[in-house]
Amino acid sequence: MEQIMSTQPSVTDRDEQWEEGAMGRDEAHVRVSSQVNDRELHEALCLQAISIRLQKSLIEDLKNIAVLNGIGYQPLIRQILTRFADSEKKRILQEAAVASKAINGQEDTLGPAGTDAQRSA
Repeated sequence: MEQIMSTQPSVTDRDEQWEEGAMGRDEAHVRVSSQVNDRELHEALCLQAISIRLQKSLIEDLKNIAVLNGIGYQPLIRQILTRFADSEKKRILQEAAVASKAINGQEDTLGPAGTDAQRSA
């Protein structure tokens, strides 16, 4: 029996085309969903609107950086703030761990009797 060659690309080929942008990145494949409610979407993503005043030059810089990264400037700002908050939380926890070790280390050298001076007395 003769095998018929399919003109359809394989699943692997289609995956690569999606990743490379050959498929689906032009406006012919884009439409606004009529079933999405912005409020419900923001709730699902745990987003909350805030108001913040920034220097115009900073906003322009952020917009330019966002364009270079292929995203909007507001998602870029979310990324920046998330990275900063994560970094600060890690720093604070590391400092607390070092302080805790220092306190525990100090207690170990003092032992249950208290201070070195109390031991020698």
